[in-house]
Amino acid sequence: MLDPHGALIYTMVIVSAAERDLPDSELQMIGDIIGQLPVFRGFDRKTLPRMLNDCANSLGREDGLEATLDEINAALPPKLHETAYAIACDLVAADGEASQEELRLLELIRHRLNVDRLTAAAIERGARARFQTL
Repeated sequence: MLDPHGALIYTMVIVSAAERDLPDSELQMIGDIIGQLPVFRGFDRKTLPRMLNDCANSLGREDGLEATLDEINAALPPKLHETAYAIACDLVAADGEASQEELRLLELIRHRLNVDRLTAAAIERGARARFQTL
């Protein structure tokens, strides 16, 4: 059974792996997010490798993405739905360019977590602003 920390981590993993294997730079970003956000206070970082492996196994099942999104939704309390979406947007925005696969995955997450369009647009714009470069 997935807990809220696991659900947030699974969200980050599926976004990071949307168009390829999980690159080291995105694993580093996941580690940075876990180290910085208050929602991860009390999270035992030693469990992260097991969670990453469990998520990969979940995605590898038949209907893996849909089942994983269902697990995420079931494990997250409603007050963390926007947090999960924001984390997903940050990972997409971090490399400066969103692929079609990443955008489609964000849409699936938004719908599954019932994040309304206006809220999603604000979260997306905030992520774009945070990761803007010169």
